[in-house]
Amino acid sequence: MSVKQPKGEVTPGFSTPVGTRRKFFQWVTRMAAGLIGLSLAIPLVGYVISPALKRRDKPWVEVGRVDELTAGQPKQLEYVATIRDGYLEAKTHKAVWAIKQSDGQVTVFSPLCTHLGCGYHWDGDERKFKCPCHGSVYDVSGNVLHGPAPRHLDVLPAKVENGRLLVVYKEFKSGTSTAVEL
Repeated sequence: MSVKQPKGEVTPGFSTPVGTRRKFFQWVTRMAAGLIGLSLAIPLVGYVISPALKRRDKPWVEVGRVDELTAGQPKQLEYVATIRDGYLEAKTHKAVWAIKQSDGQVTVFSPLCTHLGCGYHWDGDERKFKCPCHGSVYDVSGNVLHGPAPRHLDVLPAKVENGRLLVVYKEFKSGTSTAVEL
């Protein structure tokens, strides 16, 4: 004989379970699948995005011989650069300005004006670099003498090995007061 209790009353000593075993295992399975999916997705996303974040390698390029430079006299040195983009390979002509110092060190300037990126030239009579676009003028050390240029000429990394001048060509953002590499 069973005793009927009114609805809503609980028999002392008994408790109603909150969930079922089936729901618990479904929850555990979903959490495990989510963790496995997340652990696979993070490296995959990194693999897909990393080429966009990686900077292109910039190798040392020979631009000429140091003995071809005259101390204190800037010289424009031209060379052919190979640019690789994925499976494409292109050759382009580049130029830099090199100045041999009296102590034998060589300073190499980017060929682009820091104002708007125009190409400048050396005026040997006045001993100044002049930009024809907006009138910026630089001294032989690359410092701004006058004009709208916001900073001195950009210096490129250079080294001398076995009498050869090697340079890493870089481009910088124009119109800023500090050099920002592109």
